[in-house]
Amino acid sequence: MDTSIGRELGDFLRSRRARIRPEEVGLPGHGRRRVPGLRREEVAQLAGVSVDYYIRLEQGRGPSVSDAVLDAVGRVLRLDDTEREYLRTVARPARRRPATARRAPRPAPQQVRPGLRLLLELVDRAPAFVLGRRMDVLAWNALADAVGGFSRLAPKDRNMPRQVFLDPRAREVYPDWPAVAAETVAHLRLDAGNHPHDEQLATLVGELSLGSEDFRRLWADHLVKEKSYGTKRMLHPVVGELSLPYETLTVPGEPDQMLVVYTPEPGSQTEERLRLLASWAATPASPGA
Repeated sequence: MDTSIGRELGDFLRSRRARIRPEEVGLPGHGRRRVPGLRREEVAQLAGVSVDYYIRLEQGRGPSVSDAVLDAVGRVLRLDDTEREYLRTVARPARRRPATARRAPRPAPQQVRPGLRLLLELVDRAPAFVLGRRMDVLAWNALADAVGGFSRLAPKDRNMPRQVFLDPRAREVYPDWPAVAAETVAHLRLDAGNHPHDEQLATLVGELSLGSEDFRRLWADHLVKEKSYGTKRMLHPVVGELSLPYETLTVPGEPDQMLVVYTPEPGSQTEERLRLLASWAATPASPGA
């Protein structure tokens, strides 16, 4: 088994064991424990597998594991749907590259279909953009650019994790920065599980780990979460605070691309501020400005 993948599987399972108290699953909670949460033998017992089998699973050196076993382990560890799917992904040897495989060529830059770019422009009343692998921002409409300033960034910096953790202004831009940071890491971890051999992702994680203690701490928590919907608050330097509900849709035919649309409540202060922002962005700069 690929060493890094086996380590990720083990780290994920250990992190989930640590958050379950014995009494939550009907086991006695008294007595001294060297580590928090469930012991490996307790997970094995509750999942109905041998201790040796579970230890080999957690060490990433077991045989191909069945859906029944993964479902049982997920039930014991109280995984949600996203976490269960992530467990299946990192536990499946079919998804792994053989250790003897040659290094894969550097992938071509992600491309956004012309039709999708046109769709972005047609959505002119709401900020909309396309996220790709590693949470790179691949395309955007004019209002999203007015909100996020993507066109003013170098291509490398059009990346959500870099903006959240390496931009010194991020804590001012996002009043709820701790929640935004946790959500960003959880989605990046999900991407890493789906693409365990992505060298560009490994480079990004290394860069973020070196540049941000907060990223290192959150990455070590092994949280996984889909970026499906929610609300993000931003403080814009021109129009002030924006409360932006968002919806995220997987692009048909492009499973590694997501269309993100901010959907301000009709009649809200944010909707009015977005209209002002659109007018401001559309106003040509005066000569010499």
